[in-house]
Amino acid sequence: MPLFPSLPETPSLSDVYTQFPDCVRPILDYHDALLRGESPLSVAERELIAAYVSGLNACAFCFGAHKLYARAFGIEETVIDALIKDVDSADINDRLKPIFRYVAKLNTLPSKLNDADAQAVYDAGWSERALFDAVQVAALFNYMNRIIEGTGVTFDYADHPQSDDEIAARRDRKYTDWAKMIGIS
Repeated sequence: MPLFPSLPETPSLSDVYTQFPDCVRPILDYHDALLRGESPLSVAERELIAAYVSGLNACAFCFGAHKLYARAFGIEETVIDALIKDVDSADINDRLKPIFRYVAKLNTLPSKLNDADAQAVYDAGWSERALFDAVQVAALFNYMNRIIEGTGVTFDYADHPQSDDEIAARRDRKYTDWAKMIGIS
């Protein structure tokens, strides 16, 4: 029996959202603003943070989905896997590493964040806005990971390879476009 009897035995996120649509549109508007809007962090970097947080949380659905989004914006999947293992040895720009250290600590020990954690981000040349956007992406994906796991969504993108064309098409798709595709306007 699924966690929610009104949902299919193996529910998808679209099943969850169409069953409980009331708050879907605002959260997807927020996704679009945060992940596709103006930011000192590139879209690729924000998608990388989304995948990273989801990987830390072992949320297979969001980890897989945002690995694909990061790939669509030019991030190799091996980079994401390496980040999960060790930020310091991952093949990313050194300037990004303090952001990922901050996000990791926020994800697991938020009450232990301190001035030095933020200062490391600023010392790497990032603005407060960049740090705030990283914090928002981490928070959003903790929320989304809980929605996915709490409703029993089990889709794993690793089991459903996508073509390069399908992945590239994600560059132009907004989160609210997906809502329209599933009948939520």
